[in-house]
Amino acid sequence: MVRMRHKTSKHLFDYWNRLRGPRLAPRRFEIEPASIGDALPDTFILERHETGAFPYRLAGTRLCERFKKEFRGHDFLASWNAQDIGTLRSRLNAISVQGGVILLLANTETASGKSLQVEILILPLIHGPICADRFLGVVSPLTAPSWLGLEPLQAMHLVTDEIIWPDGHPQAFVAQTEHI
Repeated sequence: MVRMRHKTSKHLFDYWNRLRGPRLAPRRFEIEPASIGDALPDTFILERHETGAFPYRLAGTRLCERFKKEFRGHDFLASWNAQDIGTLRSRLNAISVQGGVILLLANTETASGKSLQVEILILPLIHGPICADRFLGVVSPLTAPSWLGLEPLQAMHLVTDEIIWPDGHPQAFVAQTEHI
């Protein structure tokens, strides 16, 4: 997909898409950490809760270091403003039943006002019987300023967001259950 700017996003998408085949998404247990080795420190896994929350189940070491916090158990949506939360929740719910992937461009900021643009890719994973209720994601900085890792990144603001349909159109989860 040419819309992705960062090589890590492209690699993770290609890997996910190969595993997916004709299905809505691959199953969670099909993801092999060794197959995404270089990306692993920047990846995360989210869980979809019926409450509308999307807590982190796992977060890579480099991702945690850049934000100077442990993400596990925290809601992915908590780092965004109210308008972004609505957009992100809607996108995550859509790909959980229709199989697209979310590509985000976001600005992150430090407490001292330094800014960094990141690309975020979110890919659905099948874990339960009803919908894709896990998401594999990666956060990739588009530049590497010298201060990165010294000051914690904090607030995030959407610049652009889109759903990419790997098959050119949304899928129906029910039609895919026979392939799982």
